[in-house]
Amino acid sequence: MQIAVCDDEKGTRDMFAEKIRKAYPAAELSLYQSGEELLLSVKEPDILLLDIQMPGKNGMETAKELRKRNKKTIIIFVTALEGFVFQAFDVGAFHYLVKPFGERKFAAVLGNAVEQFEDRKRLEDAGRKREMPSLLITRGGEHITVNLGELVYAEVFERKVILHTVDADIEYYGKMKELEEKAGDDFYRTHRSFLVNFGYIRKYDATTVYLERGQALMAKQNYQGFVKSYLRYNQREGRK
Repeated sequence: MQIAVCDDEKGTRDMFAEKIRKAYPAAELSLYQSGEELLLSVKEPDILLLDIQMPGKNGMETAKELRKRNKKTIIIFVTALEGFVFQAFDVGAFHYLVKPFGERKFAAVLGNAVEQFEDRKRLEDAGRKREMPSLLITRGGEHITVNLGELVYAEVFERKVILHTVDADIEYYGKMKELEEKAGDDFYRTHRSFLVNFGYIRKYDATTVYLERGQALMAKQNYQGFVKSYLRYNQREGRK
């Protein structure tokens, strides 16, 4: 896990570095004194603590540039300015910490960011392990390729199919039946509106399937078939 701090004040950088090293000693830590220095670096941080008020490129401008090449970095803005809150949403910021804040608040925000990174990494690793066919969909004139190995589950809502992948939700007009046929034996239609990927199931009961990202309804008449198919899947994967 790579964590970066970008702040023009050395005292602030050192303070954050001390807290991060104490809480996450295994993390690779990088410190930057300007947005320009951060953007020139070849490293791609998993989590970024970013000041807004800096000489040269401010934090918001830096975040916009970073997003052009990296959509996944978890950005936490750390600033005394409250006026950029709404702009922070435009660059997909994870949190907006306004100074001053206590140690407990900082630890909680950073801890939640680390948890999100670890959850996403686990999902991506699981998706890479399964070599599955891709789905080509057309939406608004653009063609999108979706790796079915990264599809956690799909649902139908108001004639739209919504694909919930490990890191995004994709909507398109289509038929669940066609997706079900394409997906194959690693998926199961638990309900007329839901198709789940066995590989991302955390637990289930007679009414609901709980997945790594979200949950799906279970139709009563489908439950027995689901249990049998899930057992066969686990046997194929060498699970108990």
